Amino acid sequence: MALGEHCSIIQIVGYQNSGKTTLVEKLIAKAKQNGLRVATIKHHGHGGVPDDIGSSKSKDNIRHYKAGAIVSSVEGDGVLQLSASVDSWSLEKSIKFNKFFSPHVLFVEGYKQEHYPKVVLVRNQNDLSLLHSLTNIMCVISHIMLDKEELKKHRVFQLYEEKLYIDFLIKEVVKKSGTKLV
Repeated sequence: MALGEHCSIIQIVGYQNSGKTTLVEKLIAKAKQNGLRVATIKHHGHGGVPDDIGSSKSKDNIRHYKAGAIVSSVEGDGVLQLSASVDSWSLEKSIKFNKFFSPHVLFVEGYKQEHYPKVVLVRNQNDLSLLHSLTNIMCVISHIMLDKEELKKHRVFQLYEEKLYIDFLIKEVVKKSGTKLV
């Protein structure tokens, strides 16, 4: 089985402090509640190698794990924390590595320029530029009111519509992975 064949891969993207990790935690919990095995990959977007496991700055992938992910990793500057060091950890190499754990879904936090299906978090008007520069957008979750007519080429949810977008995303995961909800 190739990862991606029976495993949904969904990217959660947005600028810093847009709520990516919180959303991933909620998606992990809902997926686990439905009997799905979840893996996560987080991009350490602040430059350099990830901080030591247990430090306050490496807490996001720990949050993923505590939310119920069967494996959670963070990558930065060639270091993949799970911990292995090679010349370079591309997202593709990290995804292949996760195949070993046989997840039903892989949530990728970050890596904006990759081409997997994306959930884009919009915190303010300036973040709308992401909708013009990113590919393969599944949906938009916004902290601010957006004109859904103006953005009709994208499925748009407001942040307060949590049940709607969580249910939508879990259904997409299930459809792609070929599993059934419990």
